[in-house]
Amino acid sequence: MSTLIETRDLSITFGGHTAVNAVSIAVPEKHFMSIIGPNGAGKTTFFNLLSGQLTPTNGKVYFRGKDITKFSPTLRTRTGIGRSFQITNVFPNLTVLENVRLAVQSQAGVRYQMLFHHKKYRVFEEKALEWLKIVLLDDKKNSLAINLAHGEKRKLEIAMLLALETEVLLLDEPTAGMSLEEVPAILEVIKRIKNEGSRTILLIEHKMDMILDLSDSVMVLFNGGLLANGTPEEIMKNETVQSAYIGGHFDERPVEA
Repeated sequence: MSTLIETRDLSITFGGHTAVNAVSIAVPEKHFMSIIGPNGAGKTTFFNLLSGQLTPTNGKVYFRGKDITKFSPTLRTRTGIGRSFQITNVFPNLTVLENVRLAVQSQAGVRYQMLFHHKKYRVFEEKALEWLKIVLLDDKKNSLAINLAHGEKRKLEIAMLLALETEVLLLDEPTAGMSLEEVPAILEVIKRIKNEGSRTILLIEHKMDMILDLSDSVMVLFNGGLLANGTPEEIMKNETVQSAYIGGHFDERPVEA
């Protein structure tokens, strides 16, 4: 299977601190890779480099073999890389359906025009409803986003991301801040997306059972560098990773990176 997204010696330094240090990975199409590591390991910074929120000090980012290192976040989204954040990013005073419909319109390159009747956008609403069904939120379509529970807002954000129809999904701790009761629902949504089989997914997550259940491969970041990369089974048996865990370097509690 061909490589979809790749980094070569990707690095970024803030002052005298190297947050990501010469990380090289190659992620195939339709692959599910999880990224783990302690707080401060560089996971979210690495995502920011992939999605264009940050520009690397050294190294390159490639998408389908094309150098996109200097692409803006907007251009990377258009190229095929979508990104969620630890903090939900929805329009609170719009309905659930309207939030996703706007994402569908954006993907279609159509801006909302105030003088047009909403029925003109029925095709977008129908598509939006399809995405809401995938994230198990279609029964909330007429609710204001501000009234959703935290877990439901995360599902809405994922629906908006899906509506952009990007080939790569960067999911930054989708269960962050959720209660134990909310986690199974978001896990079911991510499983549905994976099983649908058309996306490449990179996931930052602290919940090891979730990572082992979902991942085709796992990369471990430590002090900004790539400590290990392999199948979940290989990572669990890796003596270097085991030593890091046993040595107390890793804190896999559900806290924000």
